[in-house]
Amino acid sequence: MTAGYVATILAAGSTTLLLALSSLLVATLLGLAAAFATLSGSQTLRRIAGVYTFVIRGIPDLVVMLLIYYSLPALLNQLTDTLGWDMRVEFSPIIAGVLTLGLIFGAYMTETFKSALQNIMKGQIEAAIAYGLSRRRLFLRIMLPQLVRLALPGFTNNWLVLAKATALVSLIGLQDVMFRAKGAAEATGKPFTFYLVAAGFYLVVTILSIALLSWLARRFELGTKELAP
Repeated sequence: MTAGYVATILAAGSTTLLLALSSLLVATLLGLAAAFATLSGSQTLRRIAGVYTFVIRGIPDLVVMLLIYYSLPALLNQLTDTLGWDMRVEFSPIIAGVLTLGLIFGAYMTETFKSALQNIMKGQIEAAIAYGLSRRRLFLRIMLPQLVRLALPGFTNNWLVLAKATALVSLIGLQDVMFRAKGAAEATGKPFTFYLVAAGFYLVVTILSIALLSWLARRFELGTKELAP
């Protein structure tokens, strides 16, 4: 019986990884957009990015998740009723989870990407513009490789925290590793056994992530030289 529950818990690993990777994609896109907005010449964009990062980082993750899963659909349904539209808005647990984690970690990624962008030598960008590179080629050829290299340490930390934060989404009914571990613990009266299985899953994800991202960091460090002080 125990083996069956363990298999059920581990089988939910695909759901947890889907949630984590989808949230990471949203967080990365939001973080990049907010980082560029923060460094842009537009005061409006800077203010919007500043308010976003300040508000999201100041609210507990669980509160943000409950607002998105329960409050936002209720608000949208009130709006559709007012407009006379015959439609109801509901978020599935995984959609709410992706939106929540993407929004939260997008705020943290903003600071990571902002710091990386500020450390790219302006002389290189000015030289590329002088040579007539388009904005697209400037970003892809000059900025992106350096952005990846400089942002990887902070990106790695954010990813590791995000991967573990997916456990929160079990509270709104997502059938992930944590949800099934909780169900197995309650059904068998063996919480230590099944929560340990869940802990082992997250630990394996952490170890593999560190190994992969460390290898990637070494690849991007090839060809770079430390400047003498």
